[in-house]
Amino acid sequence: MQNFEKLNITKARYFLDIAGEGVEGIVITIDGQETSVPMDPRNRHYKEILRQTQAKTLVIQDANNKE
Repeated sequence: MQNFEKLNITKARYFLDIAGEGVEGIVITIDGQETSVPMDPRNRHYKEILRQTQAKTLVIQDANNKE
């Protein structure tokens, strides 16, 4: 397993699929840049999101929270 530098994630919010019926992924802000992340356990960004939420240093907002 590769050792990646910790990502400075300041915001995280679920986003819904195009039909608005189910969660498709997570929108995160890293160093001021917003990017979407698939909920794929092989994705390094998703792995870091999980690590930070387990450490209670990151909270993922509900998909309806646009803040």
